[in-house]
Amino acid sequence: MVAHRRIRGGRRRSTRAGDRLAASPLRPRRGPAGQGAGVIIPLHNDLSEHVLRPSSGNAFELTVEQLATAIRLGAFRDGDLLPPERELAERLAVSRSTLREAIAALRDSGLVTTRRGRGGGTMVTYAGEAPGSVPLPQPQRTATAIADVLDFRRVVEPGAAALAATRTLAADQRAWLLACAAQVREAPDSATHRLNDSRLHLALATLSSSPMLVEAVTRAQAALHELLRGIPVISRNIAHSHDQHDAIVAAVLAGDPETARAVMEEHCDATSLLLRALLRPRP
Repeated sequence: MVAHRRIRGGRRRSTRAGDRLAASPLRPRRGPAGQGAGVIIPLHNDLSEHVLRPSSGNAFELTVEQLATAIRLGAFRDGDLLPPERELAERLAVSRSTLREAIAALRDSGLVTTRRGRGGGTMVTYAGEAPGSVPLPQPQRTATAIADVLDFRRVVEPGAAALAATRTLAADQRAWLLACAAQVREAPDSATHRLNDSRLHLALATLSSSPMLVEAVTRAQAALHELLRGIPVISRNIAHSHDQHDAIVAAVLAGDPETARAVMEEHCDATSLLLRALLRPRP
């Protein structure tokens, strides 16, 4: 039987006494219209549990960065309620006051909204951005900076896909991976497509069962997301990407790490060629 768990919402900031609590699982709850119990999500189906990690150092800034990244990469989706404040603070190893301040910063940025009282909570209000809709910040336009992002991704993502292909996956994990791939193909617009694309790559990393690889792929996808904001959507590239996604997923489900790695390398290389050609980096 597949284990399940319910989910709800909350957040925070600072480097105080409560900033070193033990972690607990997080599962976002779908919360449109503030309706009560929310959706039950299979344990393997929660990217946020894997993407978020205990903060160290500058707790407020790291908490804002982690939550914003989780939202922008689709680990928390538009309409999700964040987990309860206590659970989220424990997972991030920060105090509740730190978490509240971090959530306030996300509210100011338009990524979440908070409703008080019974049935309330902090809801994600980010539906994605179309690639090419936002100019690339100048510090990220240098050829060296772009190459670093693409090289880093080329190293970590093929390894994550190959490792996932060596794992024995439960039926719900296999179904989840197929659903993630289908959501990329069926995305109704380019903004949703970008979010679903990130979710698929994070799902592959999650199925590797390596927390360090999940962290590395999250970093790679966050940096890639910023680069893709600077180029337009190209339909032929999207179609090619879909075929590569399907081949990667098929290799993982077939337990074929060599093919999973090779196709992911090809996939990363195709995106790399496009970005290097279209971003026109500064020297």
